[in-house]
Amino acid sequence: MKNIKRYYTLKAGPEDVFNALTNERILEIWTGDTVEMKPVVGFEFSLWGGSITGINLEIEENKKIVQQWFFGEEEDSIVTIKIHSHKKGASIELLHTNIPDDAYENISDGWDEDYFGALNELFI
Repeated sequence: MKNIKRYYTLKAGPEDVFNALTNERILEIWTGDTVEMKPVVGFEFSLWGGSITGINLEIEENKKIVQQWFFGEEEDSIVTIKIHSHKKGASIELLHTNIPDDAYENISDGWDEDYFGALNELFI
């Protein structure tokens, strides 16, 4: 099992970033796929048409999202996204723990390209 820790800067305020990460309609715009998401603790979410599934463990509006991601029979991993104000908009601190070894490269690229890369395009 592996971990990822990354930092991203987005040209949008923390409120807009939080909304883009938790609002189903906005998520569908920047992911280009079906989404089930509500900013509610205990909500079982689905992103990219079910490619990513899990449950919201902690929600701190405009500041923090903690999710448990499901990997089939593998032990589940924890994703923590912290959102901070930044002079250019918002800075994101990502910590993704307990990633299965065989999924690490795909997950790592996905964070940079599909997740925060696509989200960044939304705010340009």
